[in-house]
Amino acid sequence: MKRTTVIFISLSLLLLLLACLDICVGSRWLYPFGELADIERHILLTIRLPKMLTAIMAGMALSVSGLMMQTLFRNPLAGPYILGVSSGAGLGVALVTIGGMSLGLTLGATNLFITSAAIAGSMLTLLLVLLIARRVKDNVSLLIVGMMIGSIASAFVNILQTFANPDALKLFITWTFGSLSSVGWSEIRVMVPIIIVGMFCAVCLIKKLDGLRLGENYAQGLGISVDRTRFLIVVATGLLAGGVTVFCGPVAFIGVAVPHIARGLLRTSAHRLTLPATALVGADLLLICDMLCSLGTYPLPVSTMSALFGAPVIIWILLKK
Repeated sequence: MKRTTVIFISLSLLLLLLACLDICVGSRWLYPFGELADIERHILLTIRLPKMLTAIMAGMALSVSGLMMQTLFRNPLAGPYILGVSSGAGLGVALVTIGGMSLGLTLGATNLFITSAAIAGSMLTLLLVLLIARRVKDNVSLLIVGMMIGSIASAFVNILQTFANPDALKLFITWTFGSLSSVGWSEIRVMVPIIIVGMFCAVCLIKKLDGLRLGENYAQGLGISVDRTRFLIVVATGLLAGGVTVFCGPVAFIGVAVPHIARGLLRTSAHRLTLPATALVGADLLLICDMLCSLGTYPLPVSTMSALFGAPVIIWILLKK
């Protein structure tokens, strides 16, 4: 059996094992294959199952979007949030939580308001980046534009935080920590189609990504339209990263670190292999992070645990390069 096949089978089996464990692990341990009391069945169906599915989808989406950004910019430290989508979502949430509560507005359905604001902020940012991408002809300029848009959004967030009341500030900071447990079935019904469309776009771009990996001149020599491909990559990344951020908040380091882990396992950069491997590794890693966050009496933010996993990988990349 080929080494690549063994790796994919191992990652798939590990995903099934971790998904089962993620359902069981928490402040209250569950054994879903035995008899469950009513309260345990309620926890399983309304909390653990949605959280497990969210971890899988978010891990896949962030990792694949990070892989596309690293290929597009040919930068090993590029990530899914480099185009400012996360900052735009954060600005939308800040306007609703900090701005709204400071004006005396009451948020009746808090999660609904926060999610709607995050969607609006991320989509407006993505549209702005897409408009600029049509005018800017080189990737370095697009990278700088994305970073500047993120900086402008962060600056407005800082201004709002300066004048925020403690309750509004606490609500916003809680969102920035990132959480998988706040996603229920109603949110999943919206998040999953967005991520599926983004993943479909990524799969359709596999050959074009391989061409870009070898340089724009080589890609043009193969008949690849670089401008159109770049536009589609930005769309796919916006759907994947934005679809996760609006429901889970910003989740750090997964999108930057996981593509390197996948390439290291497969010892190749061919996207027909690295893209599915990146999706599997991302799902596995975020399930591990979610389980570790749920072990204590007080659950940790998922970004905290993902940073503990991802930051050492980034340091290793810097030392190696």
